[in-house]
Amino acid sequence: MIKRLGTGLAVLWAAATASYVALLLAPGDTVDILVGDGPDTPEIRTRIVAEWGLDRPEIVQYLDYLWRLLHGDLGRSYQLQRGVGEVLATQIGPTVQLTLAAAGTGVALAGVIAVVTAGRGRWSRAAASAAELVSVSVPPFLIGIVLLSVFSFTLGWFPVSGAQGPQALVLPALALGLPIAGVLGQVLRGGLERALEQPFAVTARARGLTERALVARHALRHALIPVVTLAGWFTGTLLGGAVITEVLFGRPGLGQVAMQAVTGRDMPVVMAVVLLAAVVYVTISTLLDLAYRVIDPRIRG
Repeated sequence: MIKRLGTGLAVLWAAATASYVALLLAPGDTVDILVGDGPDTPEIRTRIVAEWGLDRPEIVQYLDYLWRLLHGDLGRSYQLQRGVGEVLATQIGPTVQLTLAAAGTGVALAGVIAVVTAGRGRWSRAAASAAELVSVSVPPFLIGIVLLSVFSFTLGWFPVSGAQGPQALVLPALALGLPIAGVLGQVLRGGLERALEQPFAVTARARGLTERALVARHALRHALIPVVTLAGWFTGTLLGGAVITEVLFGRPGLGQVAMQAVTGRDMPVVMAVVLLAAVVYVTISTLLDLAYRVIDPRIRG
């Protein structure tokens, strides 16, 4: 765990450094961005340079940036003139709601499809594999457009945009969850079929255990390790897909904040979103290492 913690801290430092380098390499002058559409005079520019510390050497600014990060200070937004932490705190709730709903949708669909089709006839497995391949191949934003066209514009079952009520969460969660279900379904079904061929499965059948009970009580646990490993992958998928999905469905959240920050060159906000994604990824990866030992006690040795 100490080694894992050290690796996680190294990843966070690398993400912070990459974000800072991106700030330096971003096109345009920081002072021009801060001036915006307001009055532009040499006195105002001098005051901005002094206020933001832009006259200091870059290495000093970098070290000051790391020091502020260690104290939880993410800086100030160029556009909104507010603390970046405050900006993210007001928008993180809808994004967390969407990612949890999408993750739950993807895992539930993958589990149902894998359990129903594992070890079954060739045609049912082929149909499930084809559906999974399509869901993995099509990007979430295109799935979202199709869902909007059919269920919002044509049938009118769900709202087109916004985040009012559970109905507004259904289509975005499906758009993000279907690609996850496609990948996890393939991996879980393969793991189940391998587990059903193991000696313990033969013994369980000889004791009179039904096929469904064998899958639920024994095979499923053996097949979970690769699925849990992929959880780290779909965490990144959810965080990246949430940006486009929230914009597509007109939902509030970090996706809207990130998009506005990128278009407005508000680099402190962009850097904070990158760091937040790195923190989430490192945290979930560490929790997955612990989950391995719970699922399969043999790993503890």
